Amino acid sequence: MPAHHDVAAERELWDTFAESTKSKVVESDPVLCWTQYSGHGPGAEILGTPTTALEIGCGTGRALAHLAQQGVKVTGVDLSPVMVENATERWGPWGAEFVCAEVLEHLRGSTATYDAVYSIFGAIWFADPAELLPLIAQRLNPGGVLAFSHPPAIPGAYGPQGMYKGGFAGRAMYTYRYSYTPRRWTNFLLKAGFTNPDVQILDAPTPGHIGTLIAYATRP
Repeated sequence: MPAHHDVAAERELWDTFAESTKSKVVESDPVLCWTQYSGHGPGAEILGTPTTALEIGCGTGRALAHLAQQGVKVTGVDLSPVMVENATERWGPWGAEFVCAEVLEHLRGSTATYDAVYSIFGAIWFADPAELLPLIAQRLNPGGVLAFSHPPAIPGAYGPQGMYKGGFAGRAMYTYRYSYTPRRWTNFLLKAGFTNPDVQILDAPTPGHIGTLIAYATRP
């Protein structure tokens, strides 16, 4: 059965998350790290040398700020107006632009194109890739890079996975995340028109801990 996204309800969920992380935004430093472990894994070199970049599901905006420091013209899209307000206050003076929008609607309505589009535990994990990836391809310049990361799928649990906020008590607030094997992600990317897909699972720095799925592909 397909997932039924309620954008208004999901926005409320992410607003609640944004309110809980405001202090982290204010106190954070710019950093672009693809994994959930500080100092582990590759860095911004995955994106090549873009002059423009779009982060979908940009959250705290720290990665955009890192690229802005390097002279990249950066834009972030996030569903939560609270998160966008917090990130704009913190990183807007650095030259980062933030847009509050649902990612599929934003990409359908935008005419802007970028040298790189990326997602770090962001929108690619929370939107149907069959819809999202072709839209990203349309927003990339020729030769442009798509890169994203999120936790790997739990074996045997693939496709949209329901996720409650804050455990299993209280008012029901939930969203969906999309989990697939590297092979399935590779097929999604090829079908959307990308070339040279490379999807791998990077082991955690501590054996037996949760790794990170990292994907890379280019637009012809």
